Amino acid sequence: MNSGTVKWFNHEKGYGFIANDDGGDDLFVHFSAIESDGYKTLTEGQKVTFDTETD
Repeated sequence: MNSGTVKWFNHEKGYGFIANDDGGDDLFVHFSAIESDGYKTLTEGQKVTFDTETD
């Protein structure tokens, strides 16, 4: 499992980017990948854990 910080997330469009704590390129995140109950959104500066997959 990886960890990072939300750089920005546009809740109206449903996507944003996460800065990986291990460095490298920022990672795209879509609201459909958020595992939470209720409204799926992220907040700038929020610490998150995640798995990556290729498209």
